[in-house]
Amino acid sequence: MPTSMRAAVIDETGCPEVLHVSEVDLPIRINAEVLVRVAGAGVNPLDVKTRSGRGVSAAIVSYPCILGQDFSGTVVETPYEGHPLKAGDEVYGMLSAPRGQGSYAEYAAVPAMQLCKKPGRLSLLEAAGVPLAALTAWGMVVDVAKAHEGQRILIHAAAGGVGHFAVQFAAYFGAYVIATSSARNASWLRELGAAEVIDYTSTRFEDAVSRVDVVIDLIGNVHDDTGTRSLQTLRPGGLLINAPTGSWPGVIDDAHALGLRATTYKVSPDASTLTIITRLINSGDVHVHIDEVFELSDAAEAHRRMEEGHTRGKLVINVAEQL
Repeated sequence: MPTSMRAAVIDETGCPEVLHVSEVDLPIRINAEVLVRVAGAGVNPLDVKTRSGRGVSAAIVSYPCILGQDFSGTVVETPYEGHPLKAGDEVYGMLSAPRGQGSYAEYAAVPAMQLCKKPGRLSLLEAAGVPLAALTAWGMVVDVAKAHEGQRILIHAAAGGVGHFAVQFAAYFGAYVIATSSARNASWLRELGAAEVIDYTSTRFEDAVSRVDVVIDLIGNVHDDTGTRSLQTLRPGGLLINAPTGSWPGVIDDAHALGLRATTYKVSPDASTLTIITRLINSGDVHVHIDEVFELSDAAEAHRRMEEGHTRGKLVINVAEQL
């Protein structure tokens, strides 16, 4: 084993250019952790916010800091000889960066409860785009909204990383899915299971839909008061679930004032749930769309691309060619 590895790190928060490749110490696997040789890392809005000094940047305790939460790769070392995972197994999961090391690195020491075998239908790079987005969508749609037949669910930013999984999970459990997106993604979202697609560039969604049971809010009030306008679409007692960190600080009070329910949501890196999602991917019921793949040396460009918005599905970093 080497004693060091390549990683995309930041030495301070700031613009995308603060991300650069550096040689850092190899992580030390302890207790029930699994050492993984990382193949790919998903790029997520939280990575971008944290790099810029927002998001969860307050949890950065030292520099250089390695960002990145979801990953795919190959097991190198396991906690003990009889462990269910073996050296050579292809796995995927989530890390808890920046409290610990992130996935923009050639190796990661991962708690065993935060990773599982990747779907056989997916390549390692495709798998890298799944964990955070799919687990977030599952938590909002299945755990909190309890998607079921006859339920009307409005999903904002439906063509994005979390959104395209949310559409699929809601449709899989029988809900009537109404998605907002640009016109170029409309037919694709219908293929994923949306019953209706509202082009937000030409139609005010609150004029086109009403009396929905649940709003999956992946935008908040950071643009055109999307969150506040969403409350107008809910039936009495309806539920709004908001995910993006800091996107709508007053969501709970605003909803309660109108006799509605609201909650924020934070994802958990739960491998047991990811295993269920893996089965749905292997059965062909759920798909991941990778919009673009970047090399590790181009991590800053991946962040710039994320900041531009309008990504269909996920962005992925090709961290290391597998041995």
